[in-house]
Amino acid sequence: MSDKSREEIWSEWRDLVNMAPKEIEDWLATDESKSVGDTGDADSTGRKSGKRIIEIKRTNKDDLTDDDWDHMAKVVGYIKRHGAQVPDAPEGSDWAYSMKNWGHDPFKEGGKA
Repeated sequence: MSDKSREEIWSEWRDLVNMAPKEIEDWLATDESKSVGDTGDADSTGRKSGKRIIEIKRTNKDDLTDDDWDHMAKVVGYIKRHGAQVPDAPEGSDWAYSMKNWGHDPFKEGGKA
Protein backbone atom coordinates (compact mmCIF):
# COMPACT_ATOMS: atom_id res chain seq x y z
CA MET A 1 0.00 0.00 0.00
CA SER A 2 1.20 3.47 -0.83
CA ASP A 3 2.03 5.95 1.93
CA LYS A 4 0.09 8.58 -0.01
CA SER A 5 -3.50 9.41 0.77
CA ARG A 6 -6.17 8.30 -1.65
CA GLU A 7 -6.78 11.94 -2.57
CA GLU A 8 -3.09 12.35 -3.49
CA ILE A 9 -3.18 9.15 -5.55
CA TRP A 10 -6.41 10.25 -7.24
CA SER A 11 -5.01 13.68 -8.11
CA GLU A 12 -1.76 12.28 -9.55
CA TRP A 13 -3.63 9.47 -11.36
CA ARG A 14 -5.91 11.99 -13.07
CA ASP A 15 -2.91 14.11 -14.14
CA LEU A 16 -0.64 11.29 -15.28
CA VAL A 17 -2.97 8.68 -16.78
CA ASN A 18 -3.88 10.90 -19.72
CA MET A 19 -5.29 8.28 -22.09
CA ALA A 20 -8.98 7.37 -22.21
CA PRO A 21 -9.97 3.70 -21.85
CA LYS A 22 -10.74 3.40 -25.58
CA GLU A 23 -7.37 4.97 -26.48
CA ILE A 24 -5.59 2.43 -24.25
CA GLU A 25 -7.60 -0.45 -25.74
CA ASP A 26 -6.75 0.66 -29.27
CA TRP A 27 -3.09 1.11 -28.33
CA LEU A 28 -2.81 -2.32 -26.66
CA ALA A 29 -4.02 -3.89 -29.94
CA THR A 30 -1.00 -2.53 -31.85
CA ASP A 31 2.21 -4.37 -32.70
CA GLU A 32 4.14 -1.46 -31.16
CA SER A 33 2.47 -2.05 -27.80
CA LYS A 34 3.23 -5.76 -27.98
CA SER A 35 6.89 -5.10 -28.92
CA VAL A 36 7.96 -3.68 -25.55
CA GLY A 37 8.02 -4.82 -21.96
CA ASP A 38 9.73 -7.22 -19.65
CA THR A 39 8.57 -10.34 -21.49
CA GLY A 40 8.73 -9.08 -25.06
CA ASP A 41 5.26 -10.42 -25.82
CA ALA A 42 1.61 -9.59 -25.44
CA ASP A 43 1.69 -10.55 -21.75
CA SER A 44 4.19 -7.98 -20.48
CA THR A 45 3.70 -6.33 -17.11
CA GLY A 46 2.92 -3.01 -18.79
CA ARG A 47 0.24 -4.50 -21.03
CA LYS A 48 -1.37 -6.27 -18.08
CA SER A 49 -1.27 -2.96 -16.25
CA GLY A 50 -2.86 -1.21 -19.22
CA LYS A 51 -5.77 -3.65 -19.16
CA ARG A 52 -6.19 -3.05 -15.44
CA ILE A 53 -6.04 0.72 -15.96
CA ILE A 54 -8.93 0.45 -18.44
CA GLU A 55 -11.02 -1.36 -15.80
CA ILE A 56 -10.13 1.18 -13.11
CA LYS A 57 -10.93 4.14 -15.36
CA ARG A 58 -14.34 2.64 -16.07
CA THR A 59 -15.07 2.23 -12.34
CA ASN A 60 -16.69 4.91 -10.22
CA LYS A 61 -14.26 6.34 -7.69
CA ASP A 62 -16.48 5.27 -4.78
CA ASP A 63 -16.47 1.67 -6.07
CA LEU A 64 -12.68 1.27 -6.27
CA THR A 65 -11.25 -1.57 -4.18
CA ASP A 66 -8.11 -1.50 -2.04
CA ASP A 67 -6.36 -3.47 -4.81
CA ASP A 68 -7.45 -0.82 -7.33
CA TRP A 69 -5.98 1.95 -5.18
CA ASP A 70 -2.74 -0.03 -4.79
CA HIS A 71 -2.50 -0.47 -8.55
CA MET A 72 -3.23 3.21 -9.13
CA ALA A 73 -0.36 4.12 -6.79
CA LYS A 74 1.91 1.68 -8.67
CA VAL A 75 0.94 3.24 -12.02
CA VAL A 76 1.59 6.76 -10.74
CA GLY A 77 5.01 5.69 -9.46
CA TYR A 78 5.90 4.01 -12.76
CA ILE A 79 4.89 7.00 -14.86
CA LYS A 80 6.79 9.41 -12.60
CA ARG A 81 9.96 7.28 -12.57
CA HIS A 82 10.01 6.53 -16.28
CA GLY A 83 8.73 9.97 -17.23
CA ALA A 84 11.93 11.38 -15.76
CA GLN A 85 14.05 9.20 -18.09
CA VAL A 86 13.16 10.62 -21.51
CA PRO A 87 15.52 9.32 -24.19
CA ASP A 88 17.22 11.64 -26.69
CA ALA A 89 14.82 10.56 -29.46
CA PRO A 90 11.57 9.75 -27.66
CA GLU A 91 9.23 9.62 -30.67
CA GLY A 92 8.66 6.01 -31.70
CA SER A 93 10.94 4.69 -28.95
CA ASP A 94 10.45 1.70 -26.68
CA TRP A 95 10.22 4.28 -23.88
CA ALA A 96 7.22 5.99 -25.50
CA TYR A 97 5.55 2.66 -26.26
CA SER A 98 6.03 1.50 -22.68
CA MET A 99 4.63 4.74 -21.27
CA LYS A 100 1.51 4.32 -23.39
CA ASN A 101 1.10 0.73 -22.15
CA TRP A 102 0.87 2.30 -18.69
CA GLY A 103 -1.80 4.79 -19.81
CA HIS A 104 0.41 7.84 -20.32
CA ASP A 105 0.88 9.37 -23.76
CA PRO A 106 3.95 11.59 -23.41
CA PHE A 107 3.14 13.41 -26.66
CA LYS A 108 -0.32 14.57 -25.59
CA GLU A 109 -0.91 18.06 -24.32
CA GLY A 110 0.58 18.10 -20.82
CA GLY A 111 2.81 15.07 -21.52
CA LYS A 112 6.51 15.22 -20.73
CA ALA A 113 8.34 14.42 -23.99
